[in-house]
Amino acid sequence: MKKKKILITGGCGFIGSSLAIFLKKKNFIVHSLDNLSRNGSQLNLKRIKKFNIRNFKIDVLSKENLFKLPKYDLLIDCSALVEANVKINNITKVLSTNFFGTNNLLLKCIKDNSRFFFLSTSRVYSIQEVYKFINNKKNIKKKITKKNKFIINEKFPTSTPLSFYGLSKKFSEELIKEYSHSYKVKYLINRFGVIAGPWQFGKVEQGFFSYWIWRHLRKKKLVYKGFGGLGYQIRDILHVEDACEIIYRQIQKFSKIHDQTFNVGGGIKNAIDLNDMTYISRKITKNKIDIGSYKKTDSSDIPMYISDNNKVKKLYNWKPKKSILEVGYDVYDWQKKNLKLLKKYMK
Repeated sequence: MKKKKILITGGCGFIGSSLAIFLKKKNFIVHSLDNLSRNGSQLNLKRIKKFNIRNFKIDVLSKENLFKLPKYDLLIDCSALVEANVKINNITKVLSTNFFGTNNLLLKCIKDNSRFFFLSTSRVYSIQEVYKFINNKKNIKKKITKKNKFIINEKFPTSTPLSFYGLSKKFSEELIKEYSHSYKVKYLINRFGVIAGPWQFGKVEQGFFSYWIWRHLRKKKLVYKGFGGLGYQIRDILHVEDACEIIYRQIQKFSKIHDQTFNVGGGIKNAIDLNDMTYISRKITKNKIDIGSYKKTDSSDIPMYISDNNKVKKLYNWKPKKSILEVGYDVYDWQKKNLKLLKKYMK
């Protein structure tokens, strides 16, 4: 049987490189596309090269260079600028990269008759509606005891406000559906929550989970920000290997299941607030650090998000395998092992 050829954009990022290696081990022909502009991408480039995965140093905004690439059976878009709290001088860059980059990849799909996978985000869900859903943003801590009532499925409202990052991903989702309607591009969209695991450096933009462990490992101060500065914000955590596994299963069943959107996250069992994240970080690192408090809430932040995985579980017989504690130890072990190397990329 002919091997499927896959192009992963953002293939030298945390998720992209992990997915590239995972799929290469599953006997696919995998290439990466990454302009290597992010600090740390060179480290992931070395990582994927060890598995003979070629990277094309091309920007997704360069349609001309994209069209010069070979034909692929599947394009997986992991190339977005992930900035939940986008500053005003970065709005144009985030919107253009995330939206027009996706547009160029869809044009490449039409040209080559390729299938398309899009890694979206839970941030496409309405901030205002999330507040309504939990009913009382000042009393979040009590909600986690009844958190099964507050999981969010694919039908949850995506009306604005979303955050500029969330808006860029929502625009891309709608664009994909337009291409599907007009040009029959077959697609799958996965709305991921927080993903963590080895090869995550501990930068703020990569998510609070690895950042919390990294700060504890280095004995650096942290701050509970927003919602009274009490550390009651709740998120669910998904190990990067579990994220790769569901994408692999989706590829295997793509001929039967496509043109759909899924929520994919750690779910109820892997939901945690910042206070408990501090407890886990102390348990794993054996370090105790000062935690400051900043009461003011950023307008783009949300108090709670827990993924409803029922749809993806039903269709693919998938659920997260790694517990929060296992994810934490995996992140810590990798960060500690690569401490000297990481200091170079965390400046």
